[in-house]
Amino acid sequence: MSDGVKLSRRHLLRGRFKAVTPAAQLPWSLPWPAFVADCSRCGDCLTACPEQIIIKGDGGFPELDFSRGECSFCGDCASACSEPLFRPTEQSPWDYIAHIAESCLANGQVYCQRCQDSCETRAIRFIPILGRVPTPSVDAALCTGCGACVADCPVDSIKVASPAAKEHE
Repeated sequence: MSDGVKLSRRHLLRGRFKAVTPAAQLPWSLPWPAFVADCSRCGDCLTACPEQIIIKGDGGFPELDFSRGECSFCGDCASACSEPLFRPTEQSPWDYIAHIAESCLANGQVYCQRCQDSCETRAIRFIPILGRVPTPSVDAALCTGCGACVADCPVDSIKVASPAAKEHE
């Protein structure tokens, strides 16, 4: 890392003994270790984001906060960066998809379909079950990982992450 930042050491000193998964990265950004190694933390990507969903995360590194809104995949964050931290925007921005936790209101027999209503690609569908409230399902092929559903969930049951990160939970 360019300035000697070791996130594992920082987590240890803060009492975080469990491995911490990095928050959602910016679209088209390089994998986390390479991104952290070369990011100058200048904040240009924060000011360039028209949705204002990029925040300074742990160590001052930029990360996405989907509770503020959705990513429109405009590419302004990648364009504003003077470091070689982003892949070409002609490629897929990432492999992130929405994951709905057991704490979803539908699992508690409460009728709520706000996430489905906010999903422009219709990747979230509610499957009717006889005698129960419909339960949500995410179609990974349709989900862009934009995060629109995250801010709309009244109980914070939706996270956007790569499919591999979900398997490690």
